[in-house]
Amino acid sequence: MSHRHYFVASLRVSLFTAAMTVMASVLTACSDSQAEAPPPPPEVDVAMVVTKSVRQWDEFTGRIAAIGSVDIRPRVSGYIDRIAFKEGDMVKAGDLLFVIDPRPYRATYDSAVAQLERARASAQLAQAQYKRAESLIKTDAISTDTYDTRSASLGQTNADVHAAEAALATAKLNLDFTEVRSPIAGRVSRALLTLGNLVQADQTVLTSVVSQDPVYVYFQPDERSFLRYRELTRKGERASSDNPVQVGLASETGFPHSGTVNFVNNQVDAATGTINVRATVPNPDGIFVPGLYARVQLEGRAQYMAMLIDDKAIMTDQDRKYVYVIGPEDKARRKDIVLGSVQEGLRAVQSGLDANDRVIVSGLQKIFAPDTKVKPNVVAMSTRSQS
Repeated sequence: MSHRHYFVASLRVSLFTAAMTVMASVLTACSDSQAEAPPPPPEVDVAMVVTKSVRQWDEFTGRIAAIGSVDIRPRVSGYIDRIAFKEGDMVKAGDLLFVIDPRPYRATYDSAVAQLERARASAQLAQAQYKRAESLIKTDAISTDTYDTRSASLGQTNADVHAAEAALATAKLNLDFTEVRSPIAGRVSRALLTLGNLVQADQTVLTSVVSQDPVYVYFQPDERSFLRYRELTRKGERASSDNPVQVGLASETGFPHSGTVNFVNNQVDAATGTINVRATVPNPDGIFVPGLYARVQLEGRAQYMAMLIDDKAIMTDQDRKYVYVIGPEDKARRKDIVLGSVQEGLRAVQSGLDANDRVIVSGLQKIFAPDTKVKPNVVAMSTRSQS
């Protein structure tokens, strides 16, 4: 190779090496520049804690029960002569339900009437004979034995009248009992026997009637709630009786029905750790049917100032609930909280928050750890429909 060619080749290698060095420097500078520019903080929506006077409601599950429930049984024996109601209808107290064949009882009644008339006639005769004897004994026209006999006869016939009156009253009752009537107002079930069947007095169940308005709601607060109620009552922060309840059915939104507690059991069930409580709720439209599942809210505390937040701001860490609030330098700060009940679409916080906290309500998925710097966007604390 000539010196000229060698020089040209060396020059090319040097130029290539220099170009690669320059490119590497440029790339390194770009990389360092990108590393020094942190990503912008994530945007999140924040809302101020709402503070207002509320009434605390604790929620339980319960069952609807009828206040009055009666198995209809005949009070006399006999054969069913008539069924006088439509199955499943509403009935009033005193409405006719069944008729037992009244003919044997009417005959007994008529016989009792005749026996009473006979007894009264005998008593009238004895009364007249006694009056004559009373006059004659004064003149010694009759013996003392005769007078005593007529006096005793009067007493016996009077007793016969009383016995006949009692027999007639019994016959009248039995005749009336052939008409089986509802003792309460409510909804009647189906007829358990059809026409012509023999029924036994006080034994055979013919149908049943359950009252409809008002109804009972039974529910079981837990032991912890029960002790808290007692403590609040002792402090004067909760009424000791006639506590209000709100009730909703499985198909309803919220708790549209109101009632009052009228019974608390005298002991806690050791097996379940709950105490049986009963409330009375009006049912004018017949919405509640005995046996239905119900959601019950019981007043847990009288009016008090509460801090309220949106449920969607609440996060869960195992058994703890927490929220993120905006701390110094717009950094997300975790706060563990204790939750209360839902109040007008917002969740009451019993402890863990301050009244001036700004709570992150949207964009929580962008916060991977506490002290993450964020860009807060202030919004109103929204409510949700209570369910």
